[in-house]
Amino acid sequence: MTEIRIAAALKARCPNASLGCVEAEVKMETTPAGLDYARRACEERIARLPEPRTVLESSAVATTRAGYKALGKDPARYRGSAEALLRRLIAAKGLPRINNVVDVINLVSVESRLPVGLYDVAHVEGAVEFRAGRAGETYKGIGKYDLNLESLPLFADAKGPHGSATSDSERTMVTEATTRVLAIIVSFGGTAALDGAIQSMTELLTRYAGGRQIDCRIVS
Repeated sequence: MTEIRIAAALKARCPNASLGCVEAEVKMETTPAGLDYARRACEERIARLPEPRTVLESSAVATTRAGYKALGKDPARYRGSAEALLRRLIAAKGLPRINNVVDVINLVSVESRLPVGLYDVAHVEGAVEFRAGRAGETYKGIGKYDLNLESLPLFADAKGPHGSATSDSERTMVTEATTRVLAIIVSFGGTAALDGAIQSMTELLTRYAGGRQIDCRIVS
């Protein structure tokens, strides 16, 4: 499995920072009916809440925001990816429909309320470190402009930053040609929520993406 570690400097500011890591061989395909049904059911559960915006008050969202603040990034301007997805659902925009693997990751992110990064292992070079972005660091986000990475909690390999708890880069994004993925679940509130999220992701990747040779671990 790809080596993954948390930088000491980030851990000093966010002592409960933990990562749930799932690496698997997959078959990239269009979203199957069963997964589409699960996505819609998730959307409907939130829509039926008396006050849908209460999902933004969950402990997972709160600790993610606190982690951003501790690193010096404004969580109102740079939201964790889970919060961004939840806000889409509150606005009745629904989850984006991309492909079977990305849709699994988005579903797990919404249900756990935790940001999840997704990477094509073939384009990750060497060990991956979870750290705060440095002054002047940027990358082109997927479908977005260049992202200002300074103080943002991000993932960097031997070539530099390639993903973050807000938005991943084009360099390591999954495509139709991807055969092995690395998904990293980000928790700033400790490891308690990671076991369930890892189990859900493993089951969904196996069922809907032909997941095999799946390696899982928690880094804290």
